[in-house]
Amino acid sequence: MGKADFLSPKAISNRIKSKGLQKLRWYCQMCQKQCRDENGFKCHCMSESHQRQLLLASECPRKFMDHFSSEFKSGFLELLRRRFGTKRVHNNIVYNEYISDREHIHMNATRWETLTVFTKWLGREGLCKVDETPKGWYVQYIDRDPETIRRQEELARRKKHELDDEERSAKFIEEQVRRGRGDGKEGDEDSLYTELKRDNEEEKVTFNLGAAGASLAGPSASSAGLATNALAKPSSAKRKEASSALESRDKKKKSALEQIIEMEERKKAQQQPVRTDHWLQSDIVVKVVTKRLGQKYHKKKAVVTEVREKFTAVVKMMETGDKLKLDQEHVETVIPAPGKAVMIVNGIYRDARAVLEGIDEKKFCASLTLESGPHKGKRVDVAYEDFSKLA
Repeated sequence: MGKADFLSPKAISNRIKSKGLQKLRWYCQMCQKQCRDENGFKCHCMSESHQRQLLLASECPRKFMDHFSSEFKSGFLELLRRRFGTKRVHNNIVYNEYISDREHIHMNATRWETLTVFTKWLGREGLCKVDETPKGWYVQYIDRDPETIRRQEELARRKKHELDDEERSAKFIEEQVRRGRGDGKEGDEDSLYTELKRDNEEEKVTFNLGAAGASLAGPSASSAGLATNALAKPSSAKRKEASSALESRDKKKKSALEQIIEMEERKKAQQQPVRTDHWLQSDIVVKVVTKRLGQKYHKKKAVVTEVREKFTAVVKMMETGDKLKLDQEHVETVIPAPGKAVMIVNGIYRDARAVLEGIDEKKFCASLTLESGPHKGKRVDVAYEDFSKLA
């Protein structure tokens, strides 16, 4: 049967079928030939050209594998550099874009078995920054191009120069302010002001104005004296009066209830320490962490029914109903879901009931809304170990 013409339907159909990616099991990496079906792949494996390639590979298999691995690494890193730059990206996204090219080097022909192994190898070799997350492995390309390094050094040098200029200007301004304050102090020390007082009401007040050489007496002199006294008041006295007026205004703003709450807080802080060594409380849920009792009770939850001598608790297992006597070190607090009731077992809000609003995993604490005590309704942040779920 002769070969189909270039514009015949069969030839067009064959070209359409050969486009894009096809099944990997029908691809020969040695010959770089993709077959469309199992029969075509079988015929290719029996061909003379394929047999010659196998003979060449059998003479030095390590050489061919290193060549394919180098090509795969170069293509992957080049795509990562051009497409994503130095951004942090999921390794599977880069790999999917890499294999979209029909002529790419397949990973089963390299020294790496899986994409995860290849990603770890990139991190060990210092070619990329890699980190593992619950969503998988992420890679970030490290640009070691001399031109890029030169630009970064130039930028760092420019920033340092700007910071040096800012520091010099800040020191100059600070020196000017210090000199100005020193001059002001000297002036205050030289000029001393005294309050105008009259011991006898009938005595006349006289003023010697110096350059004018005249004296004033009588009611006009008293009014002039008052004016002079008002002008002679130092600025420090004015500032003191203004600050005292602000303080008195702030005190008036505070209601009687707020003052009582502040007094109670001060008394409570003086009477009891902020934190204690013991934290066990009745009616809270705890988790058994000791392994001495076996796997039956390990990591199981229980309810504290009684506290003895501050550091010992009688607990009732929630699953089996067994009662155990455990030390404080053998249990830990339980963090419930948001919206559940909890009890604060240590700290300044000890013995207060609250509602869990949210959890901050970075700071290892939770946001609670108090429902009892003098701070009822207040929202506070409490560490994980300082509160536990209520039974």
